[in-house]
Amino acid sequence: MKSARVLVTGADGLVGSAVAAHLRDCGHVVTPLRGDARDVDAVADGLTDVDAVAHLAAIPNPRHEPPTELFGNNVLATFTVLWAAAEHGVRRLVIASSVNATGLLGNPAKPRPARYPIDETTPEDLADAYSLSKHVDEDTLRAVCRRFGASGVALRLPLMVSPDNEAPLRAWTAREPGAGAGDGWGWLDVRDAAEAFRLALVGAYEGAHVVHVAAPDVFADRPTEELLDEYAPGVPRQERYPGRTAPIDTTRAKKLLGFVPQYGDPRS
Repeated sequence: MKSARVLVTGADGLVGSAVAAHLRDCGHVVTPLRGDARDVDAVADGLTDVDAVAHLAAIPNPRHEPPTELFGNNVLATFTVLWAAAEHGVRRLVIASSVNATGLLGNPAKPRPARYPIDETTPEDLADAYSLSKHVDEDTLRAVCRRFGASGVALRLPLMVSPDNEAPLRAWTAREPGAGAGDGWGWLDVRDAAEAFRLALVGAYEGAHVVHVAAPDVFADRPTEELLDEYAPGVPRQERYPGRTAPIDTTRAKKLLGFVPQYGDPRS
């Protein structure tokens, strides 16, 4: 797929705007969704001559919406976009999932991972509406790809960082250093996220896949082993993590998509 017309939902969001701009820079034609992603007619109008879909429209912050509205919006939007696209003949579908799909970040019991590194096989412990919505979104992608013979990727995005939000995010991380234990203190520059979407849209693969993407270093400004000792004592580690190396395995992203992040933390 050298040049494609891509429907991008959520094209005005933090990651969606970066995806849309990057796709245009790479020679693709971007059609932003005009209207609500839950509206079948609005989605159908945006699918004219479309070759692929990048779905990022969602309520991104679980703290500001009632659980029923949060869950209902996110899962219905994903189902509507993917099913409508597949019915219109689109066979490449890429969605923004989240590291929250494991439930480890949103669960009020604050469970720790079964082991480090974090990857796509990390066992789930779901107990909040946002994490559940992302888990269901991944199942929706699998079901639609299976039903229509389509292919696609659910990109499990970590904390998304841009020049505009980096300073407040670092301040928050310094105040809450243990909050990232559930996903290995992962983060990703929005420019790398945009490239991950591009690779998933044009890559040579079949079927539905869940792929974890992250920068090579932790976002917290402390050595990784120190963080693990303090906030995840007793959790098995399959390897050592020198310096601020992220306890996250992104091998699947590299093998399936050829994705290697280019924007690590210059302090590492």
